[in-house]
Amino acid sequence: MRIGIIGSGSWATALAKILTDNGNTINWWIRNTDTIELIKRKKHNPHYLSAVYFDPSQLLLSNNIREVVNKSDILVIAVPSAFVLAALSALPKNAFDGKQIVSAIKGILPDTNELLNEYLLKEYNLPIENYFSVLGPCHAEEVAAEKLSYLTFSGVNESDAYKIARYFQTEYLNTVVNHDVMGVQYAAVLKNIYALGAGIAHGLDYGDNFLSVYIANSANEMTTFLKCLLPANTVENPTINYSASVYLGDLLVTCYSLYSRNRTFGNMIGKGYSVKAAQLELNMVAEGYNASKCIIKTNEIIQAEIPIALTVFQILWEQLPASEGFKKIEKFLY
Repeated sequence: MRIGIIGSGSWATALAKILTDNGNTINWWIRNTDTIELIKRKKHNPHYLSAVYFDPSQLLLSNNIREVVNKSDILVIAVPSAFVLAALSALPKNAFDGKQIVSAIKGILPDTNELLNEYLLKEYNLPIENYFSVLGPCHAEEVAAEKLSYLTFSGVNESDAYKIARYFQTEYLNTVVNHDVMGVQYAAVLKNIYALGAGIAHGLDYGDNFLSVYIANSANEMTTFLKCLLPANTVENPTINYSASVYLGDLLVTCYSLYSRNRTFGNMIGKGYSVKAAQLELNMVAEGYNASKCIIKTNEIIQAEIPIALTVFQILWEQLPASEGFKKIEKFLY
């Protein structure tokens, strides 16, 4: 099976490490030709996870996305959600015919307010049966250090999800499979928003006691949203466990970990940085920023009670002072 990766950031690099450590040769699309030449020469990505070294014989590098797509049976899309449309713009409408797509994106596409599978169905006629998502809890930095981590592969076609997951199984990486492909993607969107809020709380000098209550309420709010968005999960699949690692576990690590860019971004907002200044300082994409706007737009339709996500949105997009926003949050936590 030929596997391709689209993207060259920290998460894409971590996934490339996992796949090559498991003996796979990969087709890897990297936009910048200078980066390609540096990887070929220095055997590592100079911009992300530079401690990870690759065997060049396992890497087929190209800045031609059509070439990478054509040569691959399974494609892992691992670019920030805001850049997906630009990355795929050179592809013809039949580019993904007969291929399996694995989304490593942890956000909604802000241009269209859609999940990747919805966009691929609309623009490339990709059936949901050929679409899978891969989510944590799993930070790229810990993958680089080969600390034991878990990835959840989700797809309506669970047998194929198991087959894909096996390509990623290593001594330091265990895999889990579930079928809630829509739910896990929205959980990933929400956990970034809540982690950004956790960072704001830290920047405002709230302590661990408050943060534990904040995260517990965020977990409840996430479950409320998912049940409103996907009521069939409750009726048809009552066994879905929203305390599982791909839901609660990913929320916890993203809120607590110092590797979390959303937490870091929020911490700067809490300390008084403007959104623009925080973006420049971070110099990486914090998915929770755009996600906060996208999720509120989605919620206009389903009308779930999500006051924490709403308050984070108001702080980021409507200039609500962070201290004032968290005084509001204090009043409805329990």
